[in-house]
Amino acid sequence: MSDESGPDQGRRHALECMLWAGSGLLWSVAGGVPRASLIGAAQAQPAAFTFAHISDTHLGFNITPNPEPAKTLQQSLDLVKGFRPSLMLHTGDVTHLSRPGQFDLAAQMIGATGIETHYAPGEHDVVDEGGKAFFERFPQGARTGGFTSFDAGGVHFVGLNNVQDLQPGKMGMLGAQQLHMLEQDLKVRSASTPIVVFAHIPLWVVYQAWGWGTEEAPQVLAMLARFGSVTVLNGHIHQTMQKVEGHVAFHTGMSTAFPQPAPGSRPAPGPMRDVPADQVKRMLGVNRVTLVRAGAPLGVVTTPLEG
Repeated sequence: MSDESGPDQGRRHALECMLWAGSGLLWSVAGGVPRASLIGAAQAQPAAFTFAHISDTHLGFNITPNPEPAKTLQQSLDLVKGFRPSLMLHTGDVTHLSRPGQFDLAAQMIGATGIETHYAPGEHDVVDEGGKAFFERFPQGARTGGFTSFDAGGVHFVGLNNVQDLQPGKMGMLGAQQLHMLEQDLKVRSASTPIVVFAHIPLWVVYQAWGWGTEEAPQVLAMLARFGSVTVLNGHIHQTMQKVEGHVAFHTGMSTAFPQPAPGSRPAPGPMRDVPADQVKRMLGVNRVTLVRAGAPLGVVTTPLEG
């Protein structure tokens, strides 16, 4: 990361810091400002409202570097329960192959926490019959192509589906219908309302050659520009990256199953199968994320699960 500084750096400079983490983020909202601390790193600051974010559980994955992702998911859920969040967001790839048994196991494990959970589908969740099995078990957004919105703790949440009919190597797409629903949903919200948007594929272009981005990101940014506090949560790339555009802070969450390579560091994305078994949990660590000041990027510090 560059050491250069300037008057606009805190608002527009993309933080190119990639930190491994696997257990998800515990989010707190205090004074209308979302803050995050990586699960397992430290207790969240006292707040009126907290929520957790997990992603890419990939139940059904059964090869190296983690042939038993259910175990690391359970470890993550145990950590989440310890913080007693008001709700949890799962940003997709609940399963690896969209098999009914994989969805049933995920629903059983996550449901056992007793935490209200909202889901955005990942591309691995919609490979069978356009996501029928996913939406049967997680019906929020089933009638609107995956779009969903709700209010909790003084925050307005919006869930999006940018993985439907995803083509290999192509970026995610929202489509005209979801863009219209998002516009209608946001137009009635006060600019002072904290907004949290969650989807599977990042809503900014992380690495176009691998399809790590969303085509309509500029339109979404334009809709969010008037809000003073916007946090966008995504998964898909299995590593933590951050970007700040104006008042919009983008955060990708880590997988609870396996790591993926840094953008462009290998010929193609995919599970890093050459990671030694005794090193995996070091790459599935936990992060602590701190908001230094309102409007500034969140600072991320990683703490591995082991080592």
